[in-house]
Amino acid sequence: MVVQFWWRPRKIEHHFSRQGIRGPPYRFFIGNVKELAGMMLKASSQPMPFSHNILPRVLSFYHHWNKTYGATFLVWFGPTVRLTVSEPDLVKEIFTSKSELYEKNEAHPLIKQLEGDGLLSLKGEKWARHRKIITPTFHTENLKLLVPVVAQSVSDMVEKWSAMSSGCGEVEIEVFEWFQSLTEDVIIRTAFGSCYEDGKAIFRLQAQQMVLAAQAFQTVFVPGYRFLPTKRNISCWKLDRNIKKSLMKLIERRRGSSKNIVQENGSKDLLGLMIQASNSTPNITVHDIIQECKSFLFAGKQTTSNMLTWTTILLAMHPQWQVQAREEVLRVCGSRNVPTSDDVVKLKTLSMILNESLRLYPPTIATIRRAKADAELGGYIIPRGTELLIPILALHHDQAIWGSDANEFFPPRFSEGVARAAKDPVGFIPFGLGVRTCIGQNLAIMQAKLALSIILQRFSFRLAPSYRHAPTVLMLLYPQYGAPIIFQPLSRKR
Repeated sequence: MVVQFWWRPRKIEHHFSRQGIRGPPYRFFIGNVKELAGMMLKASSQPMPFSHNILPRVLSFYHHWNKTYGATFLVWFGPTVRLTVSEPDLVKEIFTSKSELYEKNEAHPLIKQLEGDGLLSLKGEKWARHRKIITPTFHTENLKLLVPVVAQSVSDMVEKWSAMSSGCGEVEIEVFEWFQSLTEDVIIRTAFGSCYEDGKAIFRLQAQQMVLAAQAFQTVFVPGYRFLPTKRNISCWKLDRNIKKSLMKLIERRRGSSKNIVQENGSKDLLGLMIQASNSTPNITVHDIIQECKSFLFAGKQTTSNMLTWTTILLAMHPQWQVQAREEVLRVCGSRNVPTSDDVVKLKTLSMILNESLRLYPPTIATIRRAKADAELGGYIIPRGTELLIPILALHHDQAIWGSDANEFFPPRFSEGVARAAKDPVGFIPFGLGVRTCIGQNLAIMQAKLALSIILQRFSFRLAPSYRHAPTVLMLLYPQYGAPIIFQPLSRKR
């Protein structure tokens, strides 16, 4: 115990100190957790002004210690050290030129239970094999076949909004909740094809599981606590068993169906592709299929709904960009025509707006890698097992990369595409970088563009008086007090 909690941390501190890397001093057993928790609680205790300078609130520990120790510093999560790295050249090494030396970090057990042991957490050959099997789901041609499916889900949603506004000409909508339901709808169809109701039931179980996980994260972490038969833990175990049981039934039923891979609209879904692979290779088990479905359901829903929420908030905050985006949509798609896959490609202004939204409010604010062996990083010697924390949000708001207007909403910075938007391409990595770039990013962007274009055709919108600007993190970046937006049907306005 003395070795783990005292001698080893002191040895690590000394190793990095000799290389000029420092950080807040390690405290026995707790590391820097007390300071971290204090900064986070203080930062999230009240809303912030209508500003996009969210780094001090969302990554308060980075904002604070970066000023004292520089861009590369140590921070202790209990006896576990993390080297915080935000210099673009070093980030590039970690994700691209020397990526073979760094692996995805093991997720917290509560997160792993939620997201499954699929592409998000797999490593090595198994990760490569699964990615190859699943990739056809996200090919451009397959996504084109999904456009009418997504458009129908969005149209159904805005029809409900129109009905809700019929009495008084406008309606207040909590978009965060609605976008969660919308993306859930689309993800189920992409993952399970025709088995829609089964997918819905699994999502409901996963939503309950997420609530329990969130509660657990807000309590003090005690080693081994998750194994104790507490009321919350028993509920988590039961939900996990039920999710696995439901997925097992779905897999067995699908295996016995003639509709194994291709759906009625000609598209391939994730479940069908995994079942096909399991039929031809012993390397893909039923357990693997279950874990991939869990991963896709969790990541697909949360990432896209958060992106839609923040983009809608930004367009409500910046009405001039809402007007420009609407003019483009009306020019390309008309006032009521459902956008086609060809239309979506032409919506350049909307693409710029989405990219700027992902820059200012990336769903994932940081990522962690682990040194598989002793490695050299930009001249520093990194011992095997060292965790490296890459603060994506800090890179996205870095004035050295983006200029003095880094904290301002300015979509034209993406007018020449993502590669030329910043002084360094590493400054924009909302979906990751290198071989582990998010496999579902094209589906997420397509879904967001379709949803926003249909909303812009039908409504103008503004922030509700009750909206409080409070970006915060609970696994992903979300609005702490929700996102109430007032929508006014365009036909009534005219």
